[in-house]
Amino acid sequence: MSDTQLLTSPLDGRHRALGAKMADFGGWEMPIEYPGGGVLREHQAVRERVGIFDVSHLGKALVRGPGAAEFVNSCFTNDLRKVTPPKAQYTMCCDPQTGGVVDDLIQYFKSEDEVFLIPNCANTTEVVRRMREMLPAELTLTDQHREYGVIAVQGPQSAEVVAALGLPTELEYMSYADATWHDAPMTVCRTGYTGEKGYELVMPWDKAAEMWDALIEAMTPYDGLPCGLGARDTLRTEMGYALHGHELSMDITPNMARAGWAVGWNKPDFWGKDVLAAQKAAKECRLSWGLLVEGKGIPRKDCAIKNAEGVEIGVVTSGTMSPTLRQGIALCLLDRGVTAGDRVVIDVRGREIAAVVAKPPFVRTQVAD
Repeated sequence: MSDTQLLTSPLDGRHRALGAKMADFGGWEMPIEYPGGGVLREHQAVRERVGIFDVSHLGKALVRGPGAAEFVNSCFTNDLRKVTPPKAQYTMCCDPQTGGVVDDLIQYFKSEDEVFLIPNCANTTEVVRRMREMLPAELTLTDQHREYGVIAVQGPQSAEVVAALGLPTELEYMSYADATWHDAPMTVCRTGYTGEKGYELVMPWDKAAEMWDALIEAMTPYDGLPCGLGARDTLRTEMGYALHGHELSMDITPNMARAGWAVGWNKPDFWGKDVLAAQKAAKECRLSWGLLVEGKGIPRKDCAIKNAEGVEIGVVTSGTMSPTLRQGIALCLLDRGVTAGDRVVIDVRGREIAAVVAKPPFVRTQVAD
């Protein structure tokens, strides 16, 4: 996709005014980092103070009508009946035949007759298509991708920044509240993708720029920073959070990703239930692990992993330099039988890098406080 074809967020002008480095992210031209320190400085701001992210590229879709919640619950892995409004829930859309993950998403349980979905940007069209094929006649499914902007406020001082705008902050983790800001309806949700305490603000598309400016001003006393998707990636990797296309994919099931906690195994049905249950019972598939690099070196996606005998036993799904630990880290898939503390070798373009198998997260945070 050429630059002229890339979609842009409602904050595109704000990013360019700040001198952001822009890049293609799932068909959207989004900020990767800003001048003045880049990813390392932005990462540190979120871990220690506060940062804001434009995540308006994320998908948005609304299922509405009698029995909307029941229909959504029959499609996706997690059990919506485990929560009650106003709650949000992490879930996955799986392929019925293979159990592979079409997408992972957040579902906002509004009522029995209304569920708001936030899929990944590149997968929204496919998720919506699959749901429409099964949609009962009494329900409507609306793709609202470009109707709402989304700004994530993340870090230890996130509550102070959000409260400065007069918005609700006393929310349990994965709870949300509907609010009004400058005469516009919006939603504040205690969610995020950094491992720190934070909020995701969903507002009308044409209110996003005004909201961004207000947040920039509100976080100034805390030395907060606008942050690009580069820091979002290093932050989530330190936590061991899955990224679709890396730790989850059509070839990587929830079982392999150790995401069984987001599967309602006792539900009557969901897409892929039978094949996933069979895979779970067989206990043969590779499993997700973390790797801590010893010495210098940065693992990258698709690098092969070998055991002490030189036998290939896995593959890297994500790799980066951890700004917090100041060492290379990775998420990977490894054969059964590997345990935490095992020593392995990562083949990075023909260079062998020693690493130790570990269970993420790699850093401690206060996400659920």
